[in-house]
Amino acid sequence: MSRITTFLLVATFMLAAPARAADDMSPAERALFVTNQLATLRPPATLNYGFRKSGSLEEGFDDRVTMRLSAKPDGACCAAAADFLSGPRRLPLPEIESAQGNPVILYFLERDIREMERLTKGKANYFRKRIRMAVFQGAQIKAVSVPYQGKDVSAQQITVTPYVDDPLRERFAKLANKQYVFTLSDAVPGGVYAIRTRIDADSAAAAPLLAEEMLLEGGTLPPLPRQP
Repeated sequence: MSRITTFLLVATFMLAAPARAADDMSPAERALFVTNQLATLRPPATLNYGFRKSGSLEEGFDDRVTMRLSAKPDGACCAAAADFLSGPRRLPLPEIESAQGNPVILYFLERDIREMERLTKGKANYFRKRIRMAVFQGAQIKAVSVPYQGKDVSAQQITVTPYVDDPLRERFAKLANKQYVFTLSDAVPGGVYAIRTRIDADSAAAAPLLAEEMLLEGGTLPPLPRQP
């Protein structure tokens, strides 16, 4: 991924057009794309996440995501580099010279969008737009408690379903109930506790078609429940 592509990706999800000041963003947008989640870290630092793919649609796997954070020239945090998955699954990513929000959110979404493009033959920019608008208009936010390194910590859970009311959902109806759940916490390093997606099968008794989970090392999560 080139630096230009990375810039466009960040701009798309942060709604960086001049007409959209931070004060005009939804609470979910600010939490995901504007908050300086790296502010309390002291570089150098490494954030480790486990990644799991499961479901009946395709073969699953377990892998790792590593975010390496180093000091900027002024000593502040952070320049960021990532190993997002490994081997043939590895997502090529450039170093970000001056990161504030945790780039792992954008990296997860970029991989997810490429997978949606592969599975549906749709266009990446269309999926980016649907996610962006869902975060702006339809996000559900609730306070939760999550276990981290042997104790419970406060967090917020942001849930979006970008394709449920998609006018083009007939093109990929099998995947249209896809649910995204972001779990953020100021009590964990990097601010991102977990990101999960789930696509349910038609039968309520069946396993999900596809489920993916990225979880910060030291955390644990129950399975993501089926949508009501």
